[in-house]
Amino acid sequence: MKKLLLTLGIVGALGIAAAAGLAAMLVVWASHDLPSFTRIADYRPPLVTTVYARDGSVMGYFYREKRFLAPLDKMSPRVPQAFLAAEDDGFYRHEGIDPIAIFRAFLKNMQAGSIKQGGSTITQQIVKRLLLTSEKSYERKIKEAILAYRLEKYLSKDEILTIYLNQIYLGGGAYGVEAAARTYFGKHVNELSLAEAAVIGGLPQAPSKYNPFRDPDATRQRQMYVLHRMLDLGWINRAEYDEAVAQPLVYRSMDDSGWREGAWYLEEVRRQLIDFFSEANVKRLGLKVDRYGEDAIYELGLHVRTSMEPLHQSAAEKALRTGLDDASHRHGWRGPLQRLKPAEYDAFLKHENFTPAALADGAWARALVTKVVPQGAEVRLGGYRGFIDVKSMAWCRTPDIRYAPEHVPAVKDAKKVLDVGDVVWVSALGADGKAASYNPSLVSQAGVIQLSLEQYPDVQGALVSIEPDTGDVLALVGGYSFSDSQFNRAIQARRQPGSSFKPIVYSAAMDHGFTAGSVVLDAPFVYLNEYTDKIWRPENFEGVFYGPTLLRTALAKSRNLCTIRVAQKIGIPSVIERATALGLEGPFPNELSVSLGAVAVSPINMAEAYTAFAAEGRVAKRRFIHSISDAWGETLFESRPDVREVLSPQNAFIMASLMKEVVQDGTAAKAKVLGKPLAGKTGTTNDERDAWFIGYTPHLVTAVYVGFDQVAPMGKFETGGRAALPIFVDYRKVVEPKYPSDDFPMPPGIVMVRVDGKTGQIAGPGSETSYLLPFQLGTQPTSTAGDPVHRGDDDTKSAEDLLKQLY
Repeated sequence: MKKLLLTLGIVGALGIAAAAGLAAMLVVWASHDLPSFTRIADYRPPLVTTVYARDGSVMGYFYREKRFLAPLDKMSPRVPQAFLAAEDDGFYRHEGIDPIAIFRAFLKNMQAGSIKQGGSTITQQIVKRLLLTSEKSYERKIKEAILAYRLEKYLSKDEILTIYLNQIYLGGGAYGVEAAARTYFGKHVNELSLAEAAVIGGLPQAPSKYNPFRDPDATRQRQMYVLHRMLDLGWINRAEYDEAVAQPLVYRSMDDSGWREGAWYLEEVRRQLIDFFSEANVKRLGLKVDRYGEDAIYELGLHVRTSMEPLHQSAAEKALRTGLDDASHRHGWRGPLQRLKPAEYDAFLKHENFTPAALADGAWARALVTKVVPQGAEVRLGGYRGFIDVKSMAWCRTPDIRYAPEHVPAVKDAKKVLDVGDVVWVSALGADGKAASYNPSLVSQAGVIQLSLEQYPDVQGALVSIEPDTGDVLALVGGYSFSDSQFNRAIQARRQPGSSFKPIVYSAAMDHGFTAGSVVLDAPFVYLNEYTDKIWRPENFEGVFYGPTLLRTALAKSRNLCTIRVAQKIGIPSVIERATALGLEGPFPNELSVSLGAVAVSPINMAEAYTAFAAEGRVAKRRFIHSISDAWGETLFESRPDVREVLSPQNAFIMASLMKEVVQDGTAAKAKVLGKPLAGKTGTTNDERDAWFIGYTPHLVTAVYVGFDQVAPMGKFETGGRAALPIFVDYRKVVEPKYPSDDFPMPPGIVMVRVDGKTGQIAGPGSETSYLLPFQLGTQPTSTAGDPVHRGDDDTKSAEDLLKQLY
């Protein structure tokens, strides 16, 4: 018996030794090509970059994988407990491998005849996801176990768990627990209740199967399993369990407003970030980042704080859309989107899948015209009926750029506009006749929705608003619809600014002997270009001449010929020097036409230039990004306002005063409705191809541009005052209440003198018109109108002398 036991002991020892030897051989064999696990310690998963507005609200995100970094101490403690209960309750006891779980899985796999269960710990899951493939083989499992054991010796348990909870995919496009909390409950991970944590903790096994938006019943079953496990493990008590079971689950995603408003702004921020994180710039600044360009902004989890103000951005987008819609109506009806045959009606209506909610907040929908009578058109929208009154078609004239809409009779017969089978855009009307007041909840399928005919604009535009003291870009809109065209007309489009360039000319003139009271000649002008031998005969917009004109009036009424004579007198190099000092990018040829805005510039560049007039001579460079920090909150970049003085405060004040006259008594009179001290200048190029208005107060500069992408005439009277100025007014009506009604501060060295409207001399008893104008001390007039001995110098000649010069 003893001999038998000895023999069995020897055999057993040899077996154990053989097994140990075999295990050692397997370890050596599996270890020969193991990847380095140390890179897990430098865990840098792709994270979402978050872009914030100036008030701290989220503008939008940049990402390839929707993952937000969440440290363990920033999570609800129930979240890691839920995951451990479902996936690896022995996590804090084992050393990366759970032999019991592996043996249990081995038996089940043997019974199944294939690998069905892995028995992996959380540490092993990390190794598999970050270092190995998902191949189901024993070789991979051995490698996984070796690496897991080594990793446990290298990182703490909390570090490993943090990596796991941030790395794992949890369905619905959510990577990590923070993204899952936002996706399924509209909360941050530190706000989750026990019941909600149990839902998310149950997702790793089958994220698609247990997705609560797809199968809430399956989600509920999995949640109950996790809660049972937590109760059995003693991690929650019975009262907590019962409360979690009874809690109603409300599934909703956190609102992600990104790219719905501020899309052009976000795209410009994205472009600037790519430039900032170029490899050359990163190395120049010595930044500790390991990714460059797009990889940096899509993967580093940056926090980017910008200048954008949500109120400004929203108001700017609405104002530009309304202005371009109005321009489209002025241009006339271009016809339906398409025309269907009767056999195509049912397929179209089914495909549209319309509900009345699609028309909420003034939105448009496509409708099928089914009947037309002179009074209007009956339409179908999915299973709903609608009616377009002919009153909403009054604008639907045949397009003809030779005629302004007021010169063409309004359409009064719907049959001249629409035909049965037409597919058109429509908006719904509320009880007050406005689309914004439409209530979709009041519409039943039996009711008839009152509609207005709409048309997608063929004209485009841009709006940019800058804070003159800092250069902060508060709002930026690059066109009608970002989803249809990502071309940013506020920054990328270069168009002739027309008369909105004239203040640059007059600003230079103020430093070359001219004053607000100078008299210049508004009369025919012929110029021979000595280089091309071409003759240039510019005209005023109205096609008439006004003779001797006060400089103040020449700018207020936008007289081209006065401006050309001023530019000729001071020399185009002086104009170009002033434009360059203001930051306009040119290039500017040595041609008189430059004075009328014949050189193309961008709207944002013009807004920058005008900041000098608004801020006492200091021009501010545009600023979009305030700061950039990494995922851990370390600051990588901070910007400071880039402001420099380019004009004297006296020059800036005089120009602001003159451009206030443009609003009070000139081409921008519609802006008076704002009821604040406001300066600005309209701009219209030849044949109404481009329309501009740039307006400002001491607190805000706004530039608006309207025109076709392919330069072409917009139509009769499509001027800056008609096409661009109303957009400015609609936007500023919303934002002006945020600012005080300050006037432009008068600097030292300025005197105010009331001058005669014809001669520019001090106004006398016989003056028919007079204006209170600013002068730099020493340049003010000293003679009174009607003084027979007064004669002006070359720049301020009397009306009689100027007429003699002309004839």
